[in-house]
Amino acid sequence: MNRRQRMYVLGTVVLLAFAGFTLASFRENLTPYVSFQEARHLDRNLQVAGALEAGSTRYDPEEQALLFTLVEAGTDETLPVTYRGVKPANFEEAISIVAIGRWDPSRGHLAADQLLVKCPSKYQGVESAETKQYG
Repeated sequence: MNRRQRMYVLGTVVLLAFAGFTLASFRENLTPYVSFQEARHLDRNLQVAGALEAGSTRYDPEEQALLFTLVEAGTDETLPVTYRGVKPANFEEAISIVAIGRWDPSRGHLAADQLLVKCPSKYQGVESAETKQYG
């Protein structure tokens, strides 16, 4: 094998190693949406979406701990969630909440690292009024 062929082989090996490393890193950092039932059995980062159960919100400002319960659409199954951080604005008015984190089997709740809160749009009424005026 001459020098040029060795360089091609070495380049191919480096590219394959890089591709393998990239794929492994991507799969490890992937956070899929799962059902509440699946969330209780997976030991990895995941995402669950649901509605806030009325009256389930408790916030401890000293520890910055937000505890609440999500209700899954379609099944009405509930999932307790704990989030450490500042309570999002308009949290109680949320239409839906996505909690990203990991199930904690010892405490029986989802320990959320991030919350994505979808609130009713403050422009919703303005938009429908403009549509009537110009529509």
